[in-house]
Amino acid sequence: MYKTAMLGCGGRARAHADAYRFVKGGKLAAVCDMNTELLNKFGDDFGISSRYTDLDEMLEKEKPDVLHIVTAPVLRGSNERIRYPLMKQASDAGVPAAIVEKPIAVESEDWKQISELSKETKTKFVVNTQLNFHPQNLELKRDVAEGKIGEIKFIDASARSTPVDQGPHVLQLVSSYIDNSRPVRVLGQISGGDHLDSAQPSPQYASARVQYENGLHVSVAFGTAIAPTASDDPVVFFHKRVFVVGTKGFVHWRFSSWERSTPEGGYEGGPLNYGEQDVAAQGNLTEAVFDWLDDESKVHPTHLEQSLAEFNLLLGIYYSGITNEVIDLPFDPPDGLMDQLRAKL
Repeated sequence: MYKTAMLGCGGRARAHADAYRFVKGGKLAAVCDMNTELLNKFGDDFGISSRYTDLDEMLEKEKPDVLHIVTAPVLRGSNERIRYPLMKQASDAGVPAAIVEKPIAVESEDWKQISELSKETKTKFVVNTQLNFHPQNLELKRDVAEGKIGEIKFIDASARSTPVDQGPHVLQLVSSYIDNSRPVRVLGQISGGDHLDSAQPSPQYASARVQYENGLHVSVAFGTAIAPTASDDPVVFFHKRVFVVGTKGFVHWRFSSWERSTPEGGYEGGPLNYGEQDVAAQGNLTEAVFDWLDDESKVHPTHLEQSLAEFNLLLGIYYSGITNEVIDLPFDPPDGLMDQLRAKL
């Protein structure tokens, strides 16, 4: 039974904690937040008595096997980027594994810092792109892996939120259907500067054609102006989808529905309850961390190096949109990329 701890007690952290009703291999034993009101409400609601307002104190006293870093990428009330310093803190404390909320970074500078950390840390970092573990998505991925739709010929994926908000989910979904093959080339287009000074700076819209090392070509689109709807819900971040086309059929996962066409089963489809799927997925993601701790060969699907490659692709889309050039990946993104985007958009 692994001992886990939570940094951050906001709404997203509640989803992490709620998923422990599906988790068999570990127990949430301690929580930390600088906001004592949030901290105590969270501790009371989930029956956790070990509560801290200082991360170092919690790590030293509790020595968790797994730390959930469930914070925004910037410090509340400022523009200070805090993904890297919190991850470095966990690494320096010798935490065996940590689950980090997406996005893993927001710009070139913090992506570079975290990339350097990934080369030296012994902590098993994974990124919380939990759509990979939705039960219906797992079923559709098994269909693809077993060849039920034939050879994959094309993937189309999208989200109607901004690229940095839901793009990490979408790009990880694409990776999950092609055995985490890495992107090698991208031509991207960007538009809209309204979100460049937000807590998660990003163009408002982006689209791209991506080539992967396995030869597959993928189309991605982000933003309300160009991405298709994926449910009847007006909430923008609900509209995520991935459509995988093969020589014999297709699978199509969406926020609140799914489709499949195979020679054996014909056309099938139906609705999904995203809330039910998502809490189970969060539990599955957490269990997969325990599996990796148990067995080095069971590398987590959303491990840090893979997630950094996907975020490098996102930065490549931005830079392609700025330069109007095809970008070979991985690439070394220039510092000040957000300022270049402001000047462009």
